[in-house]
Amino acid sequence: MLSIIEQIKQGKLWDFHGGIHPAENKALSSKQPIKAAGIPHELVLPLKQHIGSRGDIIINIGDHVLKGQPLTQGDIAMCVPIHAPSSGTITAIEQRTTAHPSGLTDLCIVIATDSQDTWCQTKQYPDYQDRDPAELIEAIRLAGIAGLGGAGFPTARKLQGGLGNVDILIINAAECEPYITADDRLMQDYADEVIEGVRILRHIIAPKLTLIGIEDNKPEAIKALEACVSEDDNIIIRVIPTKYPSGSSKQLVKLLTGREVPSQARSTSIGVIMQNIGTAFAIKRAIVNGEPLIERVVTLTGEAFKQRGNVFALLGTPIAYLLEKFGYQADKKYPRVIIGGSLMGFTLPHANVPITKITNCILTPKRKELPLHTYEMACIRCSACADVCPSSLLPQQLQWYAKDKDYDKCEEYNLSDCIECGACAYVCPSEIPLVQYYRQAKAEIWERKQDEMSAERARQRFEAKQQRMERDKADRENRFAKAATDRRQNMAASGGDDAVAAAIARVKAKQAAAATTPTIKPAVAAAIAKAKAKQAASTSEANAEPDNSEMAALRKQRKLQAREQKAAKHAELMQQQQADTDQPSAQNTDKKDAVAAAVARAKSRKAAQQAPAAIDAEPVTKVNTDAAVDPKKAAVAAAVARAKARKAAQQAPAAIDAEPVTEVNTDTAIDPKKAVVAAAVARTKARKAAQQAPTAIDAEPIAAAPAAEVKTDVVIDPKKAAVAAAVARAKARKAAQQAPTAIDAEPIAAEPVTKVNPDAAIDPKKAAVAAAVARAKARKAAQQTPTVIDPEPVAAEPVTEVNTDVVIDPKKAAVSAAVARAKARKAAQQANKAQSNIEEK
Repeated sequence: MLSIIEQIKQGKLWDFHGGIHPAENKALSSKQPIKAAGIPHELVLPLKQHIGSRGDIIINIGDHVLKGQPLTQGDIAMCVPIHAPSSGTITAIEQRTTAHPSGLTDLCIVIATDSQDTWCQTKQYPDYQDRDPAELIEAIRLAGIAGLGGAGFPTARKLQGGLGNVDILIINAAECEPYITADDRLMQDYADEVIEGVRILRHIIAPKLTLIGIEDNKPEAIKALEACVSEDDNIIIRVIPTKYPSGSSKQLVKLLTGREVPSQARSTSIGVIMQNIGTAFAIKRAIVNGEPLIERVVTLTGEAFKQRGNVFALLGTPIAYLLEKFGYQADKKYPRVIIGGSLMGFTLPHANVPITKITNCILTPKRKELPLHTYEMACIRCSACADVCPSSLLPQQLQWYAKDKDYDKCEEYNLSDCIECGACAYVCPSEIPLVQYYRQAKAEIWERKQDEMSAERARQRFEAKQQRMERDKADRENRFAKAATDRRQNMAASGGDDAVAAAIARVKAKQAAAATTPTIKPAVAAAIAKAKAKQAASTSEANAEPDNSEMAALRKQRKLQAREQKAAKHAELMQQQQADTDQPSAQNTDKKDAVAAAVARAKSRKAAQQAPAAIDAEPVTKVNTDAAVDPKKAAVAAAVARAKARKAAQQAPAAIDAEPVTEVNTDTAIDPKKAVVAAAVARTKARKAAQQAPTAIDAEPIAAAPAAEVKTDVVIDPKKAAVAAAVARAKARKAAQQAPTAIDAEPIAAEPVTKVNPDAAIDPKKAAVAAAVARAKARKAAQQTPTVIDPEPVAAEPVTEVNTDVVIDPKKAAVSAAVARAKARKAAQQANKAQSNIEEK
């Protein structure tokens, strides 16, 4: 049985599954030789133009660079640098749109060219046959060479993987996609350099067989290559049938060798390495001429171009520059610029996109030349896509799973084996853009794998850190244990005790003692000692308690005197503010009605004060605190009126028989605190004036004047109020005992304690004190009255009770006040008559 190499040498070819035969349209650009595109005013160089990682920037904005000068660097095989395509100044390092189906931006270096095209110093290897393959591979990497066939895989990394593992070297010159003729013209115009590049590759890899696979639709290129190949080169030019996509790596390997590349594997796994014809040309320029990859051949084709053909375009040249220079005339109804061929290319978002290392064609078709299918219909399950798939996949199933975002199923159906040739979409009668679904699903799967890899790396770093920390901890413990052991041994050798062990024992003993005996703070202990000393002193002097009653009485008397002075000042101030109201009308407000009633009561009390008899003590004011009135204003007005009435009565010659005053119901909103104080002050002044009046003879008994019952919602302290009232009563009794000659005086009735409703919002302490002070002064004045002849007992004045739960009728209040005034005048007349009778006698 013949070996694979022998079968290949005998001219055997194999075939792959599927494939199509679209219109080639290569004659549009393959007739003219390659020309130079020129130097644009601005070059835009993306940092990443290949598969792998991008390099680190080694220049700054504002730097002047020379042609061929490296702009980035990297020290790994999957990172190739980029170089300045021409001399100029770095103007920006920013985000620009790149040549990618997504239309996204990437970091780019912008160079403003100076049109001098000045070269930097380069390193050449004309004697490459005498060089080590590793040295040449590193030179290829530093020259920035990546696969120019469209994949962009770093050439140096591919060559490293094939050293000693491959026996067949394949140069891909098929160029099967429609419209593209870059490799065809390169082989026609630079066949000798291409073959020289193949010789360099043979020197590096040292294969058993070298094949150049080229389609039979390129006869001129075949002739040019055959003219440059000698028998000593051991290079076989194998012509293959024209079939799309025979230029794909896996499909070309199957055609030339009959070997099938496994899924998710490279051709090196079956002993085959493949390089593009353009890559071989770039390797020759880098090794022999010392030129890095700064330009490439680009096909300008399509009916919208006026000048079609192939050009050497500097990397970073804006496509808009090429369109303008070579006469692009856009179709108004169909403006479209495609990078790549009609099957594997993609439409640009705009023309300000730069040429990169993998850009091999710019296609500008018109509407009739390449119609745009925009209407996607439902799949009819014709299986045409599966019949033409060169990778023997199920495009229909993959499209369903990609559309449903079931990426696990996509991987199960080997989506990664799709070469995105576009044959399935080309034959689809429903015009479904199948390749677009595959590209999107591949990008999503790639992103997920990158996230998983990042998470796995993070997990590994975390576990490594934990292991390191545990290892360090174990090392520390071992060091401490070893140090302790050494110390004990040294102590034992020197005959001493272990100081650490002794210290630990002392600490444990202290802790045990503290646990059995509760700890007492010094401040607490001092307080306990003082308390015990006080208790001992009180025990020894249990029966010798000091009498502090006199001191307490003196303190209370001083407090009462201060409060009396404050209350007197407040009453004088209130008297100056109030107007004199004698004749209230029926239309007066509630305030005036209350004032009129209070005036009547004051006049009746004035006559009673002039009587010679001992005055029975007034009971304490009963306060009802359920009123919803303004107690402040009403009580103040009543107090002022009573004060004026008492002052007038003091000037009368005889006692007036007072009629009972009409009870007033005040539903006004008063301030109970000020009202009580003002009333107490007024009563005090009235009684003081009565004490200074002349002897009252044959005075008629004064009828008890019912006072207004005041109901106020007072929040007071009942305890304090009761104490204040008791103090006032005690002082009143003491003053009565010191009176000079009280004839037949009636005993002073004990004052009942003030009844307080603690719901009002006043100061209960001040109110109770003021009331007690007023009552005490009244009793003291009565006891000091001079000799009284036949006094009649005066009825006790009932408690002022004001019920403020009802609304006052102003009319009734005015009538009651008028009746009270009439009775008061009648009593005054009788007093005058009695005075006249006394004078006649």
